[in-house]
Amino acid sequence: MITIAAIWIGALLLIGGYALDRVLARGIVQNFDQQLEYVLNAMIAASEIGPEGEVRFSRPPADQRFLEPYSGAYFQISGKGQEVFPSRSLWDRRLKADEAHNDVELHKRDSFEFEGEPLRILERDVVLPGSDVRWRFQVAQSREAIDGQLKELRSTLVRSFAALGLGLLVLAALQAIYGLWPLRRIRREVSAIRSGMQTRIAEDFPREVEPLVDEINELLAHSEAQAEEARRHAGNLAHALKTPLTVITNAATAHSSDLNDTVIREASVMRRQVDHHLARARAIGRRASAQARATVWESAEAVERAVSTLYPHVTIDLVGSKDPQVRVERQDLDEMLGNLVENAAKYGNGRVFITVDPAINGRVTVQIEDDGPGIAEAERTEMFERGKRLDTTGKPGTGLGLAIVRDVAEIYGGKISLDESEDLGGLLVTLSLPEAPQQIAA
Repeated sequence: MITIAAIWIGALLLIGGYALDRVLARGIVQNFDQQLEYVLNAMIAASEIGPEGEVRFSRPPADQRFLEPYSGAYFQISGKGQEVFPSRSLWDRRLKADEAHNDVELHKRDSFEFEGEPLRILERDVVLPGSDVRWRFQVAQSREAIDGQLKELRSTLVRSFAALGLGLLVLAALQAIYGLWPLRRIRREVSAIRSGMQTRIAEDFPREVEPLVDEINELLAHSEAQAEEARRHAGNLAHALKTPLTVITNAATAHSSDLNDTVIREASVMRRQVDHHLARARAIGRRASAQARATVWESAEAVERAVSTLYPHVTIDLVGSKDPQVRVERQDLDEMLGNLVENAAKYGNGRVFITVDPAINGRVTVQIEDDGPGIAEAERTEMFERGKRLDTTGKPGTGLGLAIVRDVAEIYGGKISLDESEDLGGLLVTLSLPEAPQQIAA
């Protein structure tokens, strides 16, 4: 940041200094030229033609330097075929006059015709009354004074802009160091958290850095919550497997005659528990992705095709909006919808109705209805308990179970509810999930 600021400040000062130098230098030269033009116009106004056709002044020039040899102020009047009328200050020198050059308008130029004495010359061609000759009036002055002013000006500009640049660079450095200093403090705080000395960033920080500190603290809290959730998850799984293993061990120790049936039954229970917790673990892992999104209609269509293949006698109708997207991984959405639609097809009497509603207040709702016997209102809450199944007739079933659908939905910030279908008379399952934010086009 300091290097970029130094380059930028240097470039701006160079450009600004050059522009200011041009403006001030032009002003000095113009003021110098205006003085010479005043003298030139005064010479022309005081000039007349003498008896022999020569040029003479009706009144002498006011500047006494024209009388002092090599004084640095000179004039000269010349005409084709006429004798040159120089100032005494020229002494034995003469100003060059280009006869081929037509100076009806005022002409300004720099000249180095006198060795060691650069000149600023203004000249104009004039036809005086009583003469047909085109006279060249020239006024010259040494550039020593103007060059000294320009040198002093540029020296002052360089010193001033150098001091200004140094001051701006120091200010930029202090601003960068002071502005980034809170980040160094945050680094020390994070290091203290990693070493176990503290659990949160607790210092007071400037308002500009507070959002970052809050986000870091939220991230730490989120990580702790995930770790606690993982520990609780592992404990629940261990507790869920402990009872079936105890039953199998006791049956094997007692050489029970129905050992085979016991092992198969308890292994099925353990498998459901393992599937339950694996599904939760996958959903928790995927939840960390901020880019998770899935189109509900596409997932529902895929589930409808799969369930129709398993239950060809069931008619599945899919209606609603095709646009809503939810903040859920596609695989988890397929598993949730697949479980719900499969249950509706399995326990219904041949009709399943899926409705995808447009997003309202950041929520997308999917309703699955069937024409089966439904579930009594008093038993609906129990259906979400671990190990509870809708199957009370011995039908074989696969899928995650309503408990896992509820857990996965809650992991993503969703919810599920059971009700009675008004149209089909069976069970109505409503799955509500958070809408995915709109993607910004690149």
